[in-house]
Amino acid sequence: MRDGSSNIQVKRSTSSISGAGDDVAQVGEIIDTQGYDSLTFVINTGVLVDANATFAVVVDEGDDSGLSGSNAVVDADLVKQDPSSATAPEAQASFAFGDDNEVRKIGYIGSKRYVRLTITPTGNTGAWPIGVVAILSNASRVPVTQAAA
Repeated sequence: MRDGSSNIQVKRSTSSISGAGDDVAQVGEIIDTQGYDSLTFVINTGVLVDANATFAVVVDEGDDSGLSGSNAVVDADLVKQDPSSATAPEAQASFAFGDDNEVRKIGYIGSKRYVRLTITPTGNTGAWPIGVVAILSNASRVPVTQAAA
């Protein structure tokens, strides 16, 4: 075994929440990638109550710390969770009502400093417990001390 912990920083993208019975998007925190060469978002679903809901994942990027003037990340700057699939990266990270207690991931390899993930439900009338963490890796300075926030 090798130490993988000393080379990563884990950030909260969204708090573990139980989204209400509506179609309100969960907009993640803006992640500053400075000092790291890799960023991966990990999405953890709980029991998704609605029997018809879908949850679309979108990743935005920009050079402004508030993501003013941001744009959606192009597929070429995202890493799929299944590289052999023809499905687009954001579509692979998205999920539906039947994807209870599953994990999704999507990587970012673009050149912008600030990145954010958003999950938008459609057709949702029930609870949708999720949590999203951002894993920054390949640090320019190691070992990395984990920040609390």
